[in-house]
Amino acid sequence: MRKLILLILISMSIFLCGCPKSTQYARPNLPVPQNWPENTAGRAEMQDAVEPSETDWKEFFLDERLQSVIQLALENNRDLRMAAFNIEKAQAMYRIQRAETYPKIAALANGDFYRVPEGLSSTSDAETIAQYTAGLGTAAWELDFFGRIKSLKSAALEQYFATRQARDAAQISLVGSVAGAYLALAADHDVLRLAEATMNTQQAYYELILQTRNLGMASDLEVRQAQSQVDVARVDIARYKGYIAQDENALSLLVGAPVPSDLLPKEIATLPAMKEIASGVSSEVLLRRPDILMAEHHLKAYNANIGAARASYFPRISLTSGALGFVSTDLADLFKFGSRTWTFAPAVALPLFDSGTRNASYRAAEVDRDIAVAMYEKSVQSAFREVSDALSLRTTLMDQQNAQETLVNTLEEAYRLSDARYKAGIDSYLSVLIAQRALYVAQQQLVGTRLARLSNQVVLYKVLGGGA
Repeated sequence: MRKLILLILISMSIFLCGCPKSTQYARPNLPVPQNWPENTAGRAEMQDAVEPSETDWKEFFLDERLQSVIQLALENNRDLRMAAFNIEKAQAMYRIQRAETYPKIAALANGDFYRVPEGLSSTSDAETIAQYTAGLGTAAWELDFFGRIKSLKSAALEQYFATRQARDAAQISLVGSVAGAYLALAADHDVLRLAEATMNTQQAYYELILQTRNLGMASDLEVRQAQSQVDVARVDIARYKGYIAQDENALSLLVGAPVPSDLLPKEIATLPAMKEIASGVSSEVLLRRPDILMAEHHLKAYNANIGAARASYFPRISLTSGALGFVSTDLADLFKFGSRTWTFAPAVALPLFDSGTRNASYRAAEVDRDIAVAMYEKSVQSAFREVSDALSLRTTLMDQQNAQETLVNTLEEAYRLSDARYKAGIDSYLSVLIAQRALYVAQQQLVGTRLARLSNQVVLYKVLGGGA
């Protein structure tokens, strides 16, 4: 035993001088400004504004039907299920690696029987010898004096944490995607109803002009103009019915099951408002995003791998075999006090020359760590841009919606006046046609602007790390 300890001390003194220094983890500095660009300041802070990373999705999305659809998606979505299974797998891999720090003990029992010929027997007579053994033993247990197994265990643990963050990121993305598909379906329903109402109005105009033409009070041109508007509305009705079918299919795919008809949206204009996003949040909020946390855990795992590579410069000490038990030539005497036995067989693997394998492995681990740093910084920069873009649109989209609502009100009044003048015989049908077309386009644009504003709120909730 003393010789073994002396050998260990000598090998440590030889290799401590040449091995690389240990690497302690330090989070990289944020490669983005502390605050968002000035043009993304947004509107003044509202009293009930929330910070997404600290807000559960049920508190942010106030529409009860949308909440039910999101809950169905969380229960049935296959991507989310795969993310959950990946967590279980990563947890199992961590347990496997953690088990390497402990010896594996097994119960041993065996019997050896052999015949000794006359020429080799001490009694000059052939004899049969039996030997029975029972006890507990271990084999190939590495004594982790230099942290190799500990580093590998830390890397496996960080990979497990990264997988959990990946699942949270998948859930936030799913919630945002379901909300976006839900809003798109509601917007298409609005445009479809608008097209149907327009067709009904234009059909009435067409029938009126057709009657007046038969009485010689209108021209064929006016009849064709009225008919063209009916046809335009019919085309829009057919197109948006197709869009609605596609929207429902997309929503069902996200949910992972057919969505009950009573949970489908009807009008985007009547949907309950979402919570407002708090302004003036520091860019450090990005560090709470699950995808950023996932990238950091990957970075920590690669940093731990450097420790495992560094340990290869030291001797590897292991217990190749060890046992404690009883041995006897008579089964009846096996467990008597005098039959006790033990074996202890330590081994030291002393690295001397490997043609640069250890240096290359250590350098490869460092490069993996450097790649992980670059990926982490890129994730932060991408997240910063996503938030900046969404914040930039927040104020302008509200201004657009207010202006579009004013435009629709103005065009509704212009259409009403044109209709009254036409029916009074003051103007031709062309003025009504122009006013109606302008109003129809403005109403469609208003629906699109409302959809864009609500979708921007969903995006803000998601890119600011909405609570999973």
